[in-house]
Amino acid sequence: MQLVEYAVRAGATQKRACAIAGFTARTLERWRLSETCEDQRRGPTQLPAHALTAPERERIIELANSAELRHLPPEQVVTRLADRGIYVCSERSLDRILHEEKMHTHRQRARPAAHSKPREYVADGPCQVMTWDITYLPGPVRGQFFYLYLFLDVWSRRVLGWQIRTTEESASAAELLNRICAEHRVEPETVLHSDNGAAMKGSTMLATMQWLGLRASFSRPGVSDDNAHVEALFRTLKYRPGYPARGFDSIEHARTWVTNFVRWYNEDHLHSAIGFVTPNDRHSGHDIAVLERRRAVYEEARRRMPRRWSGTTRRWHRPRVALLNPERATRLKEQKQRITA
Repeated sequence: MQLVEYAVRAGATQKRACAIAGFTARTLERWRLSETCEDQRRGPTQLPAHALTAPERERIIELANSAELRHLPPEQVVTRLADRGIYVCSERSLDRILHEEKMHTHRQRARPAAHSKPREYVADGPCQVMTWDITYLPGPVRGQFFYLYLFLDVWSRRVLGWQIRTTEESASAAELLNRICAEHRVEPETVLHSDNGAAMKGSTMLATMQWLGLRASFSRPGVSDDNAHVEALFRTLKYRPGYPARGFDSIEHARTWVTNFVRWYNEDHLHSAIGFVTPNDRHSGHDIAVLERRRAVYEEARRRMPRRWSGTTRRWHRPRVALLNPERATRLKEQKQRITA
């Protein structure tokens, strides 16, 4: 109880501290209400009569780690031993023993490939970190799709370029990337992040990125959160009023609809992650004046009716940087700066 109290004073939550100590927060409260304030857990006083002995346990571990069986799961280990006329324990007992000995893991070549989290990138201006992806747009016939290629600037959340094709291929993505870099004067060493799709890692796309001097960054396989910015944009797109969930009539219909969406998103949408300004204003720097006018409006309102504010007015914070795949420490630091700014 003293260790838990010390941890709570140091900033830990009581629930987490109790979990590390090996009991629940409810158990702690029950101890505090008792007269002795002591651990009243009793537990078993003796081992069950059918418990495995130490030699039996050693024999089980030896068999499970033999050359013939060490790559197999407990169910197959027990089955193969039964075929040889040997019984040592049940599948559940073997599973428990392997867990206790920290052996219940992938062994030898069965171990899956490890993928580390993509490194963190920080942008403090436009066209420093970009991300892109391809999403499916339903066509007029069930099972037929159009493919929307879309590139996004992480700092301003501005859609830099897009196109819709009937196929998903690396050459189409490379062509669009060339056009975006020329239009926005993207500098070498700019980071371009994507997932691990065939179009993203195709030879044409990789060669184009190398020729342009861009730094490639890729998500972990099957982890959509590593490309969260563009995934969130696709969700916004597919939940917009008027989105034809039953399918676009033609590729021209899809291009017209996405044209209107991108115009709304870049010019009218007040994005919460960039201070409730439009991506175009953020990209061009006009958001500074927009936020300054909002502060003036609030200061004037406070001057006219000071009783409605017990503290300062809303600061209309302008995020200084944008993070791609942030580490936890950086995310907490950024949140603290946002609060104190």
